[in-house]
Amino acid sequence: MVEGVRCMDSTIKLTLLLIFFRIACASTVEKNFEQCERAVKNWALSSLQQGINEDQHTLKDLLFFLHVPRTGGRSYHHCFLNKLYPTSQECPRSYDKLRFDPSKAKCRLLATHDDYSIMEKLPTEKTSVVTIVRDPVDRVLSSYEFAVEVAARFLVHPDLASVAKISEKMLKKANGVSTLDIWPWKYLVPWIMGDLFARRDTRRRKGSSEAKRDSPYDMEDILMPLHEFIDEPIVHDIVHNGATFQIAGLTNNSYLAESHEIRHCVQEHKSLGQHVLDVAKKRLGAMLYVGLTAEHKESATMFANVVGAQVISQLRNAKVSMDTSAANQSDNSSSSPLDSELESNVDQNNGTINKKTAMQDEGEARTENMTVAELIEVYEGCISSLLKTQSRRRFASLKEISPANFSKEARRHISDAVLLQIKTQNFLDLELFKYAQKIFTMRRVQPMGNLDMNDESESKFDQPRAFKLWKIVSILMLFILLLVFFLFATAWGRSSKVKVKGFTKATGKNHRRFVESKSLLE
Repeated sequence: MVEGVRCMDSTIKLTLLLIFFRIACASTVEKNFEQCERAVKNWALSSLQQGINEDQHTLKDLLFFLHVPRTGGRSYHHCFLNKLYPTSQECPRSYDKLRFDPSKAKCRLLATHDDYSIMEKLPTEKTSVVTIVRDPVDRVLSSYEFAVEVAARFLVHPDLASVAKISEKMLKKANGVSTLDIWPWKYLVPWIMGDLFARRDTRRRKGSSEAKRDSPYDMEDILMPLHEFIDEPIVHDIVHNGATFQIAGLTNNSYLAESHEIRHCVQEHKSLGQHVLDVAKKRLGAMLYVGLTAEHKESATMFANVVGAQVISQLRNAKVSMDTSAANQSDNSSSSPLDSELESNVDQNNGTINKKTAMQDEGEARTENMTVAELIEVYEGCISSLLKTQSRRRFASLKEISPANFSKEARRHISDAVLLQIKTQNFLDLELFKYAQKIFTMRRVQPMGNLDMNDESESKFDQPRAFKLWKIVSILMLFILLLVFFLFATAWGRSSKVKVKGFTKATGKNHRRFVESKSLLE
């Protein structure tokens, strides 16, 4: 009996202890949420109150191309911006924040993977921002493919130690920027590279050289499967919802001290993501240009007409020569000496890339007398050459992890479960992409129109010209409706008079007949 009571006492104590522990945990979680909510709301309120230029449609003194990774921005940088701006007007390298110098004289173009927080270092009232947005699922898949592709280039070396030595050697020899210096690849590529080397070593130990799966996204013997990639902490921190965090200025490369706290609060408490999304939407809607990767042709045409035309006009008015010397071009070209030497060394057994063609493309003479039509023609020629170069490089890289070969056809075989998981993990980017589509659709109708979408997701043009146009159209439509109504009323009136006259005549005849009949009876 006593033993049973003791046993019950122990059970009760354990139960009470568990209840107390759960209450304590719940209290801690609630407290953590309150702290996160306060931090996120304060940041969002401050960001939403920051002034934005009223005239979003005129190109300012400085053009900031906010390059979201894997959206096709490289083609714009190489084939539009490098053709429009003299290299003397390009800002210093800014892919790493310590390289950026906003005080450079005549700095007119900043093209970078830096997030929106860099605007704190720029003259906001004199800066126009442009960007390109991509479907989040496609962007995540492309990020995975590109990280693997770049990392695979280094498999020509026997081990990671050799890679480290050659990288250090090239860094000392050249003063440039390689893919391994650029956010987010400076984090993703070394991580994937280590994984590729580890899996290759495992295959060699086992004496296996063939993949056991057909899909390049699920060849675990050769590379990290896609379903593992999307669940890794580094991917959650850098890739998922990357466009929203970048436009909000909250990446792990941000200039904001509170960016890490806010980003992780949103990742832990999804309901707080709406505050970040609101800030990103406001900034996106205020940009001079928003392109869509999937609408490549129309986006390029819009860019040429909205941005290109104004750059040409500015250069013409300022009488700035767009010719550049070979020396300046080699100092500022996107294919830096470090990148060239590193990749040439890495691809020595796969055939070297034709860099001469790329340099000639970038070094084409530029003139303030260029027309928009000529700019588009130059762009089309440049993009064709760039795509060929990228295709050759990709082919050479993927040979190292054969038979893995990423393609549009291979993407169709990715399981629905994995695709759904990517969508779920990128819930903020999905909403931002839909918003970007609305902006693009409205500005495609009137390229220079400003889109102002309120919280109820209704849209309208705020630009005076657009308002006047709609006012004129409304008045004209009202006039036409009144005219139609007047004509209808007139026609109806005439018809009524005819009917009345007919009725009067008929009544008169009937009356006379009645009178005559009555007189006869009398």
